[in-house]
Amino acid sequence: MMKRGVKKVFFPKWKSLVRSSLLFLGIILISSWKIRTENRHPLWQHPLWERPLWGFFGHQRINRLAVFTLPPEMFKFYKKHIDFVTENAVNPDQRRYAVKEEAPRHFIDLDNYADSLRKKLPTYSWKEVTEKISEDTLNRHGIVPWHINFMKFQLTEAFRKRDVRRILMLSADIGHYIADANVPLHTTRNYNGQLTNQVGIHGFWESRLPELFSDNYDFFVGQAEYIKTPQKRAWQAVLGANAALDSVLVFERELTAQFSEDKKFGFDERNGITTKNYSKDFSERYHAMLKNQVERQMRASIKMVGDFWLTCWIDAGQPDLAALLNYQPTKAEKEADEEEKKSWLRRVFDVRKEGDN
Repeated sequence: MMKRGVKKVFFPKWKSLVRSSLLFLGIILISSWKIRTENRHPLWQHPLWERPLWGFFGHQRINRLAVFTLPPEMFKFYKKHIDFVTENAVNPDQRRYAVKEEAPRHFIDLDNYADSLRKKLPTYSWKEVTEKISEDTLNRHGIVPWHINFMKFQLTEAFRKRDVRRILMLSADIGHYIADANVPLHTTRNYNGQLTNQVGIHGFWESRLPELFSDNYDFFVGQAEYIKTPQKRAWQAVLGANAALDSVLVFERELTAQFSEDKKFGFDERNGITTKNYSKDFSERYHAMLKNQVERQMRASIKMVGDFWLTCWIDAGQPDLAALLNYQPTKAEKEADEEEKKSWLRRVFDVRKEGDN
């Protein structure tokens, strides 16, 4: 990939930030109200990972940077809509408590399957696996690699129909699921360290570390490439992330033994709310022990998102995206999007809280 534009990677324009920030703040306030009314404790006594919706930084950055992996035929279109695919990278997380089918799409608990079956899972299509395992069981243990493949077909069809609105929405969504598939703690039933007395490690690894250190990461990942077998590629991401899981847990436990409670944690202020968080010193030591693991997984996510976007476009017959550049959402579409996002504020379903994934 040419180095065009790589240094011109900015965060969304202020208007987009205001819109998304207001929505996020609404979710946070609802979560905060629930904590206050149910537990009767001041908000500052609750660590940040118990209020899961602040760590959108990684998802947004991955989608944004994936745009710069695309070939010229796609780049101009995605560059025009870069704020959209960035801002909406977090939609799947916002839907988790309002859409019944959403939560299982973000993870797969590989350790809930026997070794013999776990080795076969990557070879099964969704149709094949549902003939062997009930859908209830699959959803309980997570379906992210199959869902990525399903999203691939949806995005391909959107390109084929030249449906700009769906192209953009599905591009943002598939980027989120791909990023989740590359997170080690999205591949285990011990997703937040709750089984090993390490509660909070999910948000620590996925949000705290990228926010502190990713400005120094090398995000030049090269050109997007065509994927011959998308489901296999999704499983490669999951299995690669799972292979890194031991380090995530073991190193945190070893380092915790060297820190007193008051040195391991500190307090941050976000949006006027004081919250408990991992200290800068503890974070730096842990990040060093991981030896660029977070950077590697973010790089893998960026490349994989670009690869999937490219593959969907090619499989759709490489439609001329230049002909779609004049698209502007209608007033009705904008209003429908806003109403849908407002509906996500309703916490209808009590799904597992994985930190801020």
